[in-house]
Amino acid sequence: MITNPLAIIALVLATILFVPMVCRKIRIPSIVGFIIVGIIVGQNGLNLISGGTSIQTLGKIGMLYIMLQAGIEVDVNDFRQQRTHALIFGLYSFLLPFVLGLLTSRLLGFNWVTSTLMGAMYGSHTLMTYPIVSRYGVQKNAAVNIAIGGSMLTITLSLLVLAFLRSNFVYTDEISTLGLLGRIALTLGVITILFPWMAQRFFKRWTVPTSGFIVVMTMMVVSALLADWAGLESILGAFICGVSLNKLVPNLSPVMQRINFVGNNIFVPLFLIGVGMLIDVHLLWSGWTTLIVAIVMIATKLVSKWGASWLAQKSFSLQVAERQLIFGLTHATAAGTLAIVTIGYETGIFDATILNAAVLMILVLCTSASFVTEYAAKRLALQEEARLEADKTDNSWQLLTVGENRHYELRELAELGELHEADFASEGEWSEAMKFINSQRKASIIYHPNQPINTINRLLVAVPRYAEKEHDFITCFGLVRRLSSQIGARVVFFTNEDTQKALQAFCRRKGKYLRASYREMEDWEDVLMIAKQMAPDDMIVMINARPSTPSYNPLFDQVPDMLGKFFGDHSYMVVYPEQETGATIPDILTGDATQASKTWKLISAMKRLALSFQQR
Repeated sequence: MITNPLAIIALVLATILFVPMVCRKIRIPSIVGFIIVGIIVGQNGLNLISGGTSIQTLGKIGMLYIMLQAGIEVDVNDFRQQRTHALIFGLYSFLLPFVLGLLTSRLLGFNWVTSTLMGAMYGSHTLMTYPIVSRYGVQKNAAVNIAIGGSMLTITLSLLVLAFLRSNFVYTDEISTLGLLGRIALTLGVITILFPWMAQRFFKRWTVPTSGFIVVMTMMVVSALLADWAGLESILGAFICGVSLNKLVPNLSPVMQRINFVGNNIFVPLFLIGVGMLIDVHLLWSGWTTLIVAIVMIATKLVSKWGASWLAQKSFSLQVAERQLIFGLTHATAAGTLAIVTIGYETGIFDATILNAAVLMILVLCTSASFVTEYAAKRLALQEEARLEADKTDNSWQLLTVGENRHYELRELAELGELHEADFASEGEWSEAMKFINSQRKASIIYHPNQPINTINRLLVAVPRYAEKEHDFITCFGLVRRLSSQIGARVVFFTNEDTQKALQAFCRRKGKYLRASYREMEDWEDVLMIAKQMAPDDMIVMINARPSTPSYNPLFDQVPDMLGKFFGDHSYMVVYPEQETGATIPDILTGDATQASKTWKLISAMKRLALSFQQR
């Protein structure tokens, strides 16, 4: 056995470096490779490394990180839309394995208490293969949101069954039920209210990504500790922490890049190696009893979780690849099963046979889930790539600031808004900025960052009459939708009735869902009403237009004075769609949007005629 700490570190780092390379060569998921390495180097293999406190601690952080990542990366807008589906799938994914597990355990001769807890063990699952989903970039898929939401319900129900059996059939906890509920309420209050408030204040004052990384990781560990204290599983606390910090840590932000780097390259591999070190392959030939129980447990888990995925596909009209992705995400098991099995063994509900069979089940299911998730995620990624290629536009953007040079903030805005072809500039005065914008036709943004964009709570979007007639309006809407998704900000549109109908059609598009609210604003003269409704952490977004375009209004010339006088203490963004006179929007995008009236067309023609005389 290696005892030199430096030698152990060298071996672990070499494993983290070379295992993914070898796995790519032989075409197996790296998750499987790390588990196999853990079996080989662990006390049940070559006994090179002992499963000491350091490995266990770092491995525990790895599991917490996976749950934190799932909470941070979930698309809040889509998750809200899919919450009913997630609840229904959670019931499928718990009840079907629970009932089937209860029956198979009774057939194996276990008593009712043991069979009930085994049913709860089958019902829970761990999102071990989520890093594969994140690597392929399909974490925004509806199936992923359904699986994540269902996972939280299954873990909660499994822990409730465990707590019920412990309190009624094993021993009575000194903490009263009322005291336990008080602990849970306090834990949820700290994680969902206090932590976001603290994080928002921190990000407003310090924008150094490294400090933000330390803050997020500290809150993750404290959330896990509080969840354990409240009688919940620590992974549940880490997930709730991720959801609570979702809007403050955008997926494309520098803080998230550091979290992904450290988590995916250090913590997760150590967790998988630790899981492998728990597995004793000698159990396969130590006796028929353990092997038979393990086979029944594996078959029960696979059949029941596949059945839940199939029911989800039929209930929610999902693709075959989405069903496969849900199945791959939800039949892997590690942290939840280990917690239930360990507590069940310590309290006498489980015997050594069940403990050893559960460890073998973890090995088989982690391996199969990796292959299934990899296959399904690759298929969905190819579909998404083809869809993006079909929807791809040739838009390039011009991002400007007025006054001081804010190049870093412009680049951050471009990354969060996914503006891949963007040029950055800074103008000293508004008049110079407007002259620059009017001299070209491409989409432009004037951005005034008064606070870090990830601390924005609401986007108040002022949309002028007939903005939906602009050639490039759909691109501007997409910018708002992507920003809302990345920073978790709610969207409030201020516009007239006809334009509101077009916006509602845009918001309901499949795969482009945006949950927004609407306020009546008949004319651009009413835009000042927004100032009365602005909170300290709101940002105003004004959709403007250049002269001789359908939505142009002469009052747009007063926007600089208006922003300086009424919105100077807030972040704001003025968006100019790409100019292409005479183009029309495809009907499939506008849905029930109304066509421009003959009167307005006449007015627009007169405006263009007057402008041409002025230019002469």
